[in-house]
Amino acid sequence: MMPSPRSRPKPRPNVAGPATRQWQFDAIGTRWSVEALQVVPPAVWARARRAVAGRIEQFDRDYSRFRADSLVSAMARTAGRYQLPPDAQPLFDLYRELYDLTAGAVTPLVGGLLAAAGYDAAYSLRPGTLTPPPAWPGTLRYEFPHLTLARPVSLDLGAAGKGYLVDLVAGVLRTHGITAYCVDAGGDMAHQGALEADPLAVGLEHPADAGQVIGVAQLRNQSLCGSAGNRRAWAGLNHIIDPHTRTSPTHLRAVWAVADTTLLADALTTALYFVPPPILAAHYVFEYALVYEDFSLEHSADFPAAFFTTPAISAL
Repeated sequence: MMPSPRSRPKPRPNVAGPATRQWQFDAIGTRWSVEALQVVPPAVWARARRAVAGRIEQFDRDYSRFRADSLVSAMARTAGRYQLPPDAQPLFDLYRELYDLTAGAVTPLVGGLLAAAGYDAAYSLRPGTLTPPPAWPGTLRYEFPHLTLARPVSLDLGAAGKGYLVDLVAGVLRTHGITAYCVDAGGDMAHQGALEADPLAVGLEHPADAGQVIGVAQLRNQSLCGSAGNRRAWAGLNHIIDPHTRTSPTHLRAVWAVADTTLLADALTTALYFVPPPILAAHYVFEYALVYEDFSLEHSADFPAAFFTTPAISAL
């Protein structure tokens, strides 16, 4: 799962202090920050941290194509009928919908293509021969809780998996009584404030300069995800590859989406590279901002951010 540090929380002196807890760590290839925005006793925080670490480990063991002991790696070796994990339905349901809405551009069957492009377990970043991924019909039969593979296939769930894991981690916090929090996985984040009037200020990274922001979003009890091709790029490719053309889209420099779940926001930041926003807006409730190749800016009417320059962002 790719890191996507395209948004970052700004300092929040109104909530920082001895009453809050923050934990930073690395997992699934990205930097995490888990912060409680309320009073949490030390013993409760310690239990919550252990539970979060266990939840992330389980998710990685199920869905990572980079570890040989994962369920996904087993599917890459052997065809057949598999029992999916109990948490799989929202993830696979959304992939099934977006596969149809994007004419197969958003697909979990892209793992082999990404590995051949150089985004493999060793992060070789050396492209080989790129071939189109197999089509979902005829390859996968999805009937939760089962997934049947007609042949071995490498799945990659990175387009939505990290966002979904953010939601799952937030759920772990809630089970420990932590109901005000910010969970941030490399810029994909879920916020739940103690007060409605206490939003989270988030800087939106300039797609040409990671040290600058182009605006500030005010996140209130929602999720924000971003995607851009400037962070991990090699040989004319980046982490988003069109399965039909086997090239990375260049018409967009950055995409952000705000939704009620990080699963949806994360998935839409990929889908928006392939289909216009109105197609997705007919099926999902979300807000978006797009920075095009010429640095022009488009955003939905209620995208919760103030941009420093509009309608175009100056190239640095």
